[in-house]
Amino acid sequence: MNTEVDVFFEEGCGRCRMGGTPACKIHTWQKEARLLRQIILETGLNEDRKWGFPCYTLKNKNILMLAVFKNYCSVSFFKGALLKDPEKLLTNPGENSNSVRQIRCTEETNIMNLADSIKRYIYEAVEIEKAGLKVPIVPSSATDVPLELQHQFDEDAAFKTAFEALTPGRQRGYLLYFSAAKQPQTQRARIEKYKAQILQGKGFHDR
Repeated sequence: MNTEVDVFFEEGCGRCRMGGTPACKIHTWQKEARLLRQIILETGLNEDRKWGFPCYTLKNKNILMLAVFKNYCSVSFFKGALLKDPEKLLTNPGENSNSVRQIRCTEETNIMNLADSIKRYIYEAVEIEKAGLKVPIVPSSATDVPLELQHQFDEDAAFKTAFEALTPGRQRGYLLYFSAAKQPQTQRARIEKYKAQILQGKGFHDR
């Protein structure tokens, strides 16, 4: 257990003004999130905190994240698109999410009854990472992923995951801006300029 993750359960992710206040979503999902943490830790993954959320890794490779939202809490698999999903537990977080898949838990979800299933999905995700498998990019026909951005995704899985976690509108805004630069060096410069903002979950016009 990581003490930085303990802070998450007390104050939330810190990415919005509600962090550290009673209105933070972590307090809505405190019981459910703690149960999910317990289940995840039983699989032997290393616990860290990235982008404000609990992140679970294998040899410094991101496997999954634990997150809370307004209407649910979730286990989000970085390469969830490669999971077989025999129990139909996975949800695509957005129409432009190519890689990440979530197991969402609500007030009606009996998490302990799902514990063994969640572990099976985690173990499969671990094997996928050990095998070095990668999720192929399936770009939108209207806003294709520019080559320089694809290179960044290949080199930095965390950045790729953060981009895919953006809303479809925010993704399109960045894709249009990056693609408008015809020279590779200009594309790289634009991506580097906005990389930190993307990792913070912000859109092109957010400040």
